[in-house]
Amino acid sequence: MKMTFRWFGEGNDTVPLRYIKQIPGTEGIVWSLHDVPAGEEWPMDKIVEVKAQADAAGLHIDVVESVNVHEDIKLGLPSREQYIENYKRTIEKLGKVGVKVICYNFMPIFDWLRTDLHKEMEDGSTALFYEHSRIADTDPFELVRQINANSALTMPGWEPERLQHLTKLFEAYQGVTEEHLWNNLAYFLQEIIPVAAENGIRMAIHPDDPPWSIFGLPRIMTCQDNFRRFLKLYDHPANGITLCSGSLGANPDNDIIAMIHEFKDRIPFAHIRNVRRYDNGDFIESSHRTQDGSVDIAGIVKAYHDIGFTGYARPDHGRHIWDEKCRPGYGLYDRALGIMHLWGLWDGFEYAKNGKEGVNRA
Repeated sequence: MKMTFRWFGEGNDTVPLRYIKQIPGTEGIVWSLHDVPAGEEWPMDKIVEVKAQADAAGLHIDVVESVNVHEDIKLGLPSREQYIENYKRTIEKLGKVGVKVICYNFMPIFDWLRTDLHKEMEDGSTALFYEHSRIADTDPFELVRQINANSALTMPGWEPERLQHLTKLFEAYQGVTEEHLWNNLAYFLQEIIPVAAENGIRMAIHPDDPPWSIFGLPRIMTCQDNFRRFLKLYDHPANGITLCSGSLGANPDNDIIAMIHEFKDRIPFAHIRNVRRYDNGDFIESSHRTQDGSVDIAGIVKAYHDIGFTGYARPDHGRHIWDEKCRPGYGLYDRALGIMHLWGLWDGFEYAKNGKEGVNRA
């Protein structure tokens, strides 16, 4: 397992690279060019700039999250051809600087949804929270305003400029079914997977977050059966999954451990995080410890250890603890604690398998 840490760039992140380097066992950053709009080709000079920053800190840039997919591709509009060509050119550039994995998603309009960015927990920490009953009665325009008003830093998937296009986007998705989305995803994969394979890159689609329909929009990356169908759309090692235990774990019907074992050869990237579910459909993002949430994090790490996972992983979201001022879900302290918890589990399983020498060699 290769441990990484998501970083949003100089001037757009409260966590400096030198702090990330100090987290034991952390080898690289998970990054993106957050100022490049979806659909545009990434400029090579900006890519090289991030690589130089990471190199100077002794970190790799093997994983990109995300190269966002333009809505016209998801909608299957004729204009998708140019956006797909831009995507291909970006893949080629990323291959030249050594990128190995590109995480992306195919969620219409919003690529994640929470109703509270700072829900207080019993211990006084705060975390990202989803209140299920609010969604039916919430105006998505107002929710975007609230999200941006409560964060001093940009929130990927909730950029302020989306407000200018929400009405047209919702109109465009009228009548778009899950089958339409499947067909448009298949077309996208047929175009980009060969380019990714030629450039030594594995594409890794992220589950929908949460894994069910919101605001009447179709969602398809939600469960084991759908991932099975997805992998058959283009059956190639370069077509893979970002297996996110938090996104999938919001639905108690998802057996994440079974997914790890079934899809083990097609998981180049893992997001390992916990959520605490409530019977009414609400959930909050807890610490990584199994007993603090509803997801069997210990069992998930054991499953990765059992399959000999050598892909990339990151702790994903964390709580806001010790009065840290940070991007919601992406502070230093709790994610660093998460990494150490994951490594502690991994070392324990390694010790049980190989004894002390096995842990020392890891």
